[in-house]
Amino acid sequence: MKHWIIFIGLILYLGCEQQPPTISVNPEIVYTHPIPFAPKSYVCYKTQASINIDGLPSEQDWSKADWTESFVDIEGTLKPKPTHNTQVKMLWDDQYFYFYAQMEEPHIWATLTERDAVIFYDDDFEIFIDPDGDGHNYYELEVNAFNTLWDLILLRPYRADNKPKVLDYWNISDIKSAIHLEGTINNPADTDRYWAVEMAVPWEALRELAAGGKPPKDNDQWRVNFSRVDWTMDIIDGNYQKRKDAATGKSLAEDNWVWSPTGFINMHMPEQWGYVQFSDETPGEKKIAFEQKPDEQVKWILWQLYFQQQNQLKKHGHYLDKTEALQIPAGDKPCDLNLKLFTTPHLFEITASSCEQDGRWSIRQDGKIDFFKNN
Repeated sequence: MKHWIIFIGLILYLGCEQQPPTISVNPEIVYTHPIPFAPKSYVCYKTQASINIDGLPSEQDWSKADWTESFVDIEGTLKPKPTHNTQVKMLWDDQYFYFYAQMEEPHIWATLTERDAVIFYDDDFEIFIDPDGDGHNYYELEVNAFNTLWDLILLRPYRADNKPKVLDYWNISDIKSAIHLEGTINNPADTDRYWAVEMAVPWEALRELAAGGKPPKDNDQWRVNFSRVDWTMDIIDGNYQKRKDAATGKSLAEDNWVWSPTGFINMHMPEQWGYVQFSDETPGEKKIAFEQKPDEQVKWILWQLYFQQQNQLKKHGHYLDKTEALQIPAGDKPCDLNLKLFTTPHLFEITASSCEQDGRWSIRQDGKIDFFKNN
C-alpha cells in the first residue's frame, strides 16, 4: 500500500509538472473598440478628361463617379445621424487626386481668410490621407466656405507622445481648390441649400509620404478619410453666432460628421479610416470590385493588442512582456498569426505573420505599423 501511495503521488507530481504555467489575463487591459471595425471603401477611377477646378462637377467623369455613403457621426452608431447630408466623389489622373464634396447647409457662414488659420473654428470640410497606411506621416487638409486652406503634415497621431509632431507651415504650392455656393455666405436673412468643395491635390506632394515615394498605381489602396465640422449657430442682431451653453457661457461643442467613423471624437486614428482603391479603368466603363485584403485584418488585430498594451501601461506603469498575457481578439483569424512580443521597460513591438506575402507585420509603442520581409 505504501508503494502504491508513493507511485500515485509521483504520477500526480509529474502531471502537474507537465502543465504550462498559467498566466491570467487582467480584465483591466482587455481592449474592446466601441464600434465594429468596418472601415468604408471606395474605388477611385482614372479620368482621361481635363478637370477644371471651379467648384462645379460639370465634367462628364464627375457624373459617372460614385458618391461615397452619406457621412455619419464620428462616433458611428453611438450617436444620432447628422442633420445635414454630406457626400464625396473622387477621381485621379497622372497629376492629381481629385475630390468633390457637397454639404447640405441652410446657413452658410465663414470668418477665416488667412491660409493656415485653424479652419475648424469655422464650419469646414477636411481630408485626411495616409498613403502607406502605417498610422504615421499623414496629410490633413481643411477648407471653409471662403476657400481658405489649412494644409499640414502629421508625423504621428497626437496620442503617440507629447513631442512636437505637426508640420503646420508646410504648404502644397500647386494645390487647386474652389468653392461653389447654392446660397449666400454670411446672410442669415435667407435659407441656403448647400456648399461644395472641388479640389485637386498633386501627386508631387502626396508622393513624399507614399510607399517608395511614388504615386499610386492600379489596384493600390490608400487610407483616406473625410470630416465635416459643423457648429450650431444662432442668429443674434442679424448676425451668426455660435450657440453658447447657458450654464458656462462657452460655445457648444461642434458636430463632427465623417465618412468612416472612428468610434471616438478623434479623427487622428488612421487605423479607422476608409480605404480608397485606385483603378486605371475610366469612370463608367467597367465596374471594379473593391478587394478585401486579409493583411488589413492582421493589422487590426495588432492594433487591438497595441491598445491592450497602452491600457496596461496606464494602469500599471509598464508593458506586458509575455505574449500569453495578451488577449487575442475573438473571431476568425485570416491565417496563422504566429504572434511575437518584444519589450523593454519603455518600449514594445508586437509582430504577426503576413497572410499575403513572405514577411511579418509589426506595431510598436508609438503606433507605427511596418512590414518586414523574411530573410
